[in-house]
Amino acid sequence: MINLNKIYYDNNQNCLKFIFSFCFVFFIKIALCQDAEFTQFYSNPIYLNPAFAGTNNCPRLSTIHRSQWTGLPQIFNTTSFSYDQNFRKIHGGIGFMLLSDKLNNAIQNNRISGMYSYEIKISKKLTFRTGIEASFWQNKFNQNQLTFVDMIDPIRGFVYSTGNKTINSSKNGLDFSCGILAYSEKFFLGFSTHHLTEPKQFTFSEQNKLERKYSLNIGYHFPFGYEGSIGSKNWIVSPNIIVKKQGLNEQLNIGVYGKKGSYVVGLWYRDNQNYAVLVGGKMGLIKIGYSYDINLSRLQLATSGSHEISIQINFQCDNNNSIMRSLSCPSF
Repeated sequence: MINLNKIYYDNNQNCLKFIFSFCFVFFIKIALCQDAEFTQFYSNPIYLNPAFAGTNNCPRLSTIHRSQWTGLPQIFNTTSFSYDQNFRKIHGGIGFMLLSDKLNNAIQNNRISGMYSYEIKISKKLTFRTGIEASFWQNKFNQNQLTFVDMIDPIRGFVYSTGNKTINSSKNGLDFSCGILAYSEKFFLGFSTHHLTEPKQFTFSEQNKLERKYSLNIGYHFPFGYEGSIGSKNWIVSPNIIVKKQGLNEQLNIGVYGKKGSYVVGLWYRDNQNYAVLVGGKMGLIKIGYSYDINLSRLQLATSGSHEISIQINFQCDNNNSIMRSLSCPSF
């Protein structure tokens, strides 16, 4: 015998999940005006500041994937690929980046960016870089991927067509960013401004412009052991602060890395009781990092945290250039 009560209960449970996802999508009309977030800031440094392009001197290839709020059905999935390299003849570095940010299969933001940084050697120990970035972006909104309450039959589930007006939108355009960076062997300080033109992201609302984002990053290295060099195999502790502001959204990130030989561990704190733990290791030319974000507020019960994995390849090259200096910042 068919248990109609159980079918009704299961369908209502699924209904609640989809209703939550739908409401969350319309909440994202505000979040659409903010950039995708990564926890492993320095696994893809040119995303943080275009002035980082070429700071490794040798070619650097990075990829990073983030699954945010995995306790909810198909929420945020963000993937980034980047490449940057320093060129002596142009006194700076060039970088390229691809970014794909998806929300519940209904919203997809794609971006391709090119960067150029120019290096100025202030003194024997201090280097200064300026960076510019040009991006082509494409945003898509597909309402056909959403599920509405009027599509539900209490017994048979989702069997009806929605009576809501279908909204499908696609828009693209150009965007520009810039940044500056100063660093020595043990210290680095950077500031960047993204979205100088504040492009409008979607056609169904004139208010959905991507507001300028301002980022400030500060880091320092404390080597421990008999040898005071960053390149030694002793412990290196690196405290970091990253401050961001985009529209009404303000964010303070405070973190610390500990590096011993080929291994790295780290801890970050973000506003509103958000914490992240990360581990990483180096195998030859390849660096692999994993981080887990957890929110200690009531939000954790529904979201189940976020996962992030990164892979970075630092190629070898003829680095006999005494003018250009590599930036020794954490890679995770």
